Amino acid sequence: MRIPKHLGLIPDGNRRWAQDKGLQKKDGYEYGLNPGLQALKLAQEYGIDEITYYGFTTDNCKRPKDQIEAFQKSCVDAVELIAKENVSLLIIGNYNSPMFPKELMKYTKRTNVGAGGIKVNFLVNYGWDWDISNLDSTSSRKNIMDGLYSRDISRIDLILRWGGRKRLSGFLPIQSVYSDIYTIDDMWPDFKPEQFHEAMKWYNMQDVTLGG
Repeated sequence: MRIPKHLGLIPDGNRRWAQDKGLQKKDGYEYGLNPGLQALKLAQEYGIDEITYYGFTTDNCKRPKDQIEAFQKSCVDAVELIAKENVSLLIIGNYNSPMFPKELMKYTKRTNVGAGGIKVNFLVNYGWDWDISNLDSTSSRKNIMDGLYSRDISRIDLILRWGGRKRLSGFLPIQSVYSDIYTIDDMWPDFKPEQFHEAMKWYNMQDVTLGG
């Protein structure tokens, strides 16, 4: 079975899930913590080398204050859970902004926690335009990665998006240029291992040409 080396996760649908449950929109984020940990463990079982989570974006910070505070806290909580595992952890995002949780500053350079292992990247206060803002107009295709803030994140083979939306929403545009994209209608808090397994089966059947 062909397994992606690098898996990207877009955990969408937290607010819609909360509303469907009669909760406030902000309450949905905390229910996404356990799914994130489950996904990591499944990735480890499959032997995936690298996994990237889409935490929150600079555009998300246009939302009401209570929602901003909720997803900031959930990102901190999620990273703290991941930091109890054997991983190589990196947080990527605009850490010069007040929107970036200062508790995560220590992970803005790749850090081995536990015994080290699978590379785990977490996008926090990330913006695609921020990521490419250092690129010079004369940069060649060969060295374009060197100009990214996210240059330590490799090309993504497969992106899974929960919540039914069929868009990337600015998710690492350079690394995802040849990614296969698998969408799941269920909201992120309704994560089930079966969704992950089905995505792996689907990826195994795709024809990878990388434009060739």
